[in-house]
Amino acid sequence: MLLIDPVTEHIIKVWARSILEAEDTVVVADAEVTHRRLSEVPKLAMRESSSLAVEKAIYLRLPYPSRNGGLEQAFMETCERDASVDAFCKINEQKHTFARLRYIKEDGLPAFYSPDFFVRAGGNVYLVETKAQGQLTSPNVIRKRKAAVAWCDRINGLAAEHRDGSQWHYVLLGEDVFYGWRDKGGSVGDLLSYAKLRPVQDQSQAKFAF
Repeated sequence: MLLIDPVTEHIIKVWARSILEAEDTVVVADAEVTHRRLSEVPKLAMRESSSLAVEKAIYLRLPYPSRNGGLEQAFMETCERDASVDAFCKINEQKHTFARLRYIKEDGLPAFYSPDFFVRAGGNVYLVETKAQGQLTSPNVIRKRKAAVAWCDRINGLAAEHRDGSQWHYVLLGEDVFYGWRDKGGSVGDLLSYAKLRPVQDQSQAKFAF
């Protein structure tokens, strides 16, 4: 019976989730911290036609998808001209391999996930994922969200000198919220502070809260 595909897939999914949840409950007394810098990747290859010249990043230009990349392009343009943003960078999942998180996909298999952007604003560092409105409730997006929120929570548990004195937060930014906030003249810093996700300690409540 265990060789039947649906049974095997169910066992893999249940065990993978249980292993991940067990890892999340482990309390680490003394973390070993290794600092990595985005500048370890000295340059990024991109097409000029689908990239943006920037001054608030360590690179002269940052790319966005040539297809359906309008939201990422608009977010970068807004960050570039917004005084509340100190610095930002588009993460390249092939190059910035150290800026990725582990999560368990809906099918139970482990995978890696890189957020779209790192943004520094108001003494905080934000991991920002921009999504079309219809993708916000995708099962794998929700699983990535859970992994990213837990990761930021662990970072904030470190001594201040190990996180550059900053609080780290995860933001899942839907296009409706972004464009609505931008069009009303709101700052990016206020938007990210409003939209940041944090864990809810009471398990009877929703998993995440604004």
